[in-house]
Amino acid sequence: MLKFYFNGSPNPTKVALYLEESGLPFEPVKIDTRKGEQFTPEFLKINPNGKVPAIDDGGTIVFDSNAILLYLAEKTGKFLPSNRAELLSWLMFVASGVGPFSGQAVHFKHFAPKDQNHDYAHNRYQYETDRHYKVLDSRLEGRRYMVGDSYSIVDMALWGWARMVPFKLGDDAFARYPNVKRLFDEISARPAAARAIALKDKFTFKAEMDDEARANMFKHMTTKVA
Repeated sequence: MLKFYFNGSPNPTKVALYLEESGLPFEPVKIDTRKGEQFTPEFLKINPNGKVPAIDDGGTIVFDSNAILLYLAEKTGKFLPSNRAELLSWLMFVASGVGPFSGQAVHFKHFAPKDQNHDYAHNRYQYETDRHYKVLDSRLEGRRYMVGDSYSIVDMALWGWARMVPFKLGDDAFARYPNVKRLFDEISARPAAARAIALKDKFTFKAEMDDEARANMFKHMTTKVA
């Protein structure tokens, strides 16, 4: 049985979507990052980087959500576009651009200490996140899906982060990306998407962003490197 190490954040949720869409049997394993469970010796053997998601597929370990999507698609042959060049280009665009800039946009908008001036960093990540979504919106102009004519892992990767657009960029931000919103709504209406989102509700995760959670989520706040 494939073990899926997860929480309810965007990267694990897009892998949960693939697992639900493909019908692969899996055992969900809760990793409560606000409690620091990502740093246990047991989990660090699965992902030395101490982040979710990760999978253990009968002894084959894969971490990083986009690597997992590609691994599972190649394993099953499902939701895998035939144009490999476009697949890799857009999957890596999400992996190296949309995800990291979105994460930083969320951090500086919601979690950076309010007693410090983060205007430069906040504006940079808001700008870059908006720019990435404009690139995606342009790509989807006149296209139903990101790559080829069918729903694929690239759309799933985008959906995982698109769920957070209002949280990252403001309540009215989706209006700036109508094509992304159209694809997001289409995927969100799929039964597998509802199951993927609900997976976290089968477990109890720490909800409070208290001192313990901040220490586990944002270790740079207590450790000065430079």
